[in-house]
This record gives sequence, C-alpha cells and structure tokens, in this order.
Amino acid sequence: MSDEAAGADGRAPRDFDSLRDLLLARRPSLPKRLAQVASFAMANPDDIAFGTAASIAEAAEVQPSTLVRFAQALGYQGFSELQSVFRSRLRDRVLDYDERLQALAGHVGGTARSGLLFAGFAHAAEQSVRTLRDRIDPARLDAAVETLARADTIYLIGQRRSFPVTSYMSYAMGKLGIRNVLIGSAVGTDAETVTFAGPRDAALAVSFTPYASTTIELSRQLTARGVPLITITDSPFSPLAAFGAVWFEVVEVDYEGFRPLSATLALAMTLTVAVAEARREPAET
Repeated sequence: MSDEAAGADGRAPRDFDSLRDLLLARRPSLPKRLAQVASFAMANPDDIAFGTAASIAEAAEVQPSTLVRFAQALGYQGFSELQSVFRSRLRDRVLDYDERLQALAGHVGGTARSGLLFAGFAHAAEQSVRTLRDRIDPARLDAAVETLARADTIYLIGQRRSFPVTSYMSYAMGKLGIRNVLIGSAVGTDAETVTFAGPRDAALAVSFTPYASTTIELSRQLTARGVPLITITDSPFSPLAAFGAVWFEVVEVDYEGFRPLSATLALAMTLTVAVAEARREPAET
C-alpha cells in the first residue's frame, strides 16, 4: 500500500472525516469512474453504509468491480472495509432523539402526527445549523464577503429547491441597497441576462444534489467571462465547487426524505448582511 493510495501516514482512513479529506485531496487525480463513485459516496453516505455492492453500483451507475477498485485505490483491502467507515459514521452520530421519534410514530396518529413531523423537522434543522456552525471557515466567509462587497452588481442563481435561497437574498439585498439581479426569469432569458455580467460584478450560485443543469451551465459561462463566483453546494465533488472562487459546503440533514434549508438560509443571510456592512464601512471612514 503506497502513501499516495492511502493517507499521509500510509494507512487507509479509519474515520469518515479523514476519508472525506483524502477524497478531496485526491479528487483531481482520480480516474473518471472512481471520481464518479467518490462523488456519489460523498453525496449519499447513508446509501453506502446500508446498501449492498450491487445496489450501490446500480445507484452510482458503475459496475460492482468499480467499487472494489475504488476502495483499493484508497488503501482498503476491499469494499466491505471501506463500507465499515461509512457505518461507523452512523454509529458516531447522535441518534437517540431520532429513535425516540420513530418509536413515537408507532403510537400516535391523527393530529398528533403533525406535532411529530414538526419535532422531526426542527431536529433536522438544528442538526444542520450545528454542523455548519462547527465546520464553517471564517477566513472563507471573509473572502466571499470581500468579493461580493466590491461588486457593482451581484447576480443570484438558484433553480428548483435552491430558488427560495436566492430569491430571499435578492429581497434582503434590495432592502439593504445592494444592487442585484435575481436569475430565474419565467420567460427563459436567464442566459441572455448573465451576458451583462462582467469582471467588475460578482455572482452567487446555489445548487444541491441532483444539481440543476441550468445553474451549472450559467456558472460555467460566468466563470469563463471572468466574473467572480461564490457557490453554495453540498459536496466537494459538486460541479459547482470547481467553478467558485470561494465555495461553501452545506449538508442539510433530511427528515422523512425532505431536507430543510435552515443551514443554507443561515449562511445566505450571513453573507447578505455582512456584505451590506462591508459596503457601508468605507463611507463611514
């Protein structure tokens, strides 16, 4: 086993955070199919933990043998050894509250179900915000704020589930006197609108798995035009992470198959208010 294949100490990572760091570091050098597995694994860690090699390979759209090659490329003896890291991640999480909710679900019905759902979504929101708060890099926040604050116009891009984030940022920026353009025209002129953006402007794009193709394409166009781009996404293997001058990873905890936007909105409002403050400070000095 080589140092290149495993971690810096020559051993395969034994915890999820170390594995994630290794995948991020090796992302540029991974072959196409292995990079495809890495992207799927980071976006769907629970599926890796619970699934069989056959079901995971089908979901990731690769052959089962590719999963074995992926594991061995990271220094593991086989896929089951790699899978144990994903299962350890689940054991390390605080699950007692979730277990209580599941137990309660078997004993209540009718209107009480609404209260159970609220408790579950509130818990997911709390976990999401707590995780982002613990992982956020203040230096990265400052860099993003600096980029957005010096822009003449900020272009905000979000489709489908991400649109509420950018639309609320547009509303708040408008109230704070920050010139912005919300991309999401009902007449389909978004591609034409972004052509007005130039290097003196900036853009912010938001997209989560499954990534909106329009958001990816507009982000690519803006980057090609030299427009500084800030991105909010859910994985270092997201296509948006490759475009952004500064990018943020936000992982929303799901409940009943739905993911609230609590952490994403907390970050969005932090950026919005911080930009407003940064733009006001030169005028006050």
